Amino acid sequence: MELTGKTAIVTGAASGIGRAIAETYAKAGARVAIADLKLEAAQAAAKEIGGGAIGVAMDVTSEDEVNAGVAEIVKAFGGIDILVSNAGIQIVHPIQEFPFAEWKKMLAVHLDGAFLTTKACVPHMYASGRGGSVIYMGSVHSKEASVLKSAYVTAKHGLEGLAKVVSKEGAAHGVRANVICPGFVRTPLVDKQIPEQAQELGISEDDVVKKVMLKDTVDGEFTTVDDVARTALFFASFPTNALTGQSLVVSHGWYMQ
Repeated sequence: MELTGKTAIVTGAASGIGRAIAETYAKAGARVAIADLKLEAAQAAAKEIGGGAIGVAMDVTSEDEVNAGVAEIVKAFGGIDILVSNAGIQIVHPIQEFPFAEWKKMLAVHLDGAFLTTKACVPHMYASGRGGSVIYMGSVHSKEASVLKSAYVTAKHGLEGLAKVVSKEGAAHGVRANVICPGFVRTPLVDKQIPEQAQELGISEDDVVKKVMLKDTVDGEFTTVDDVARTALFFASFPTNALTGQSLVVSHGWYMQ
């Protein structure tokens, strides 16, 4: 699985899962653009990754920023072969207490961001004649539901529908679309949820980890950023339309299809 000569955009890539994917792609030979909300963080990550990686500022909920960022990347690299729509946030509330503004913010980052980056990138994949790979960062919550996560679960389910449409529209151009569905990955996003859920559920933080997050895994282990990055490399390097419109769960057996 190698990506020599390919150009990849990874959103939300200054840290966490996105950073691991960007590093894995660079090691596989890709030219990588680190897109993140803060330019300084994106540029710092690109410098550390090396291999000609660049950092660009991108608020994925802004059509103007997405289009400007993609244009900057195309100017630097000459095209786009891989998009990883990874940027995400988490907000938890019981549904009756979920502020509508926060609901809209969640869907904007996860769904609008996926739509806007796809809309900006696929014309370049179509025009190149090389095809391409669009990868959405879903979740086990693309398949399952958990309490307190109405907006997140709704958004992650939506990504599966988007991927299926993109896979059908892109097929004639050799553009594939797939979804990675990780279990809980120990990132700052997950660390933030532990005390929040402990407070909402009235249990200890240790019980949130053992009895909520990892209780249905086969080994009581968190999914790692490396687990997810390897899956992203697999999807990006797959050579044909045989693997498109699919989702792959990476969750230590939490959810089994």
